[in-house]
Amino acid sequence: MAPRDEHDYNQRRQQIIEGALRVFADKGFEKATNKDIAQAAGIGSPGLIYHYFADKDDLFQRVLEHHLPIFRILEQGERIYAMPPHEALLLITHTIFGVLNDPIKITFIKLTIGEAIRRPELADLVGRLLPGRGLRFLSNYFEYLMDQGVLRRAEPRALARTFIGAILAYIITVVVFKQPDLVVVTPEVMAQTLVDTFLNGALVERAQA
Repeated sequence: MAPRDEHDYNQRRQQIIEGALRVFADKGFEKATNKDIAQAAGIGSPGLIYHYFADKDDLFQRVLEHHLPIFRILEQGERIYAMPPHEALLLITHTIFGVLNDPIKITFIKLTIGEAIRRPELADLVGRLLPGRGLRFLSNYFEYLMDQGVLRRAEPRALARTFIGAILAYIITVVVFKQPDLVVVTPEVMAQTLVDTFLNGALVERAQA
């Protein structure tokens, strides 16, 4: 058997992931078929999908990993730890808000949340990938800042939920329950306000000279 061309393999794999994103965004996880995905990806046979992914769950997981912002944050973990906290938290917030610039990803997220509510097995998969890994990263980061004497001592997992909760609430008011004040409360304004307010409450107080 001829050796696999890694470049062609990875290119085709990414092609399928991009096609799957569009299909999942249009039909949701449950109604999406391999035929739909193959057609959207521009590959000849639905059976080819199994040369690149174990099953539809595996493909769905790879779509999440490639297109949702939490994974961009995880990839920058070392950089985030090295930055001043204000800059690091702004980077995290702006990275997550970046999803608001892509209508396909917004639709994909909305459908995924809806299906996760109805299908416990999908909720488990999404929960392990998104809240699980994202909250764990933030919790570890906040605990590191506490150990460095930057943040006051508190339950890091609660801090992580406090920070992410404000981000998710804003996204919901943008993509689901659209509010008229979004002309004023832009992602930039929200990010700056959130980070300033969060750190004003969490930073260790320094004695004034």
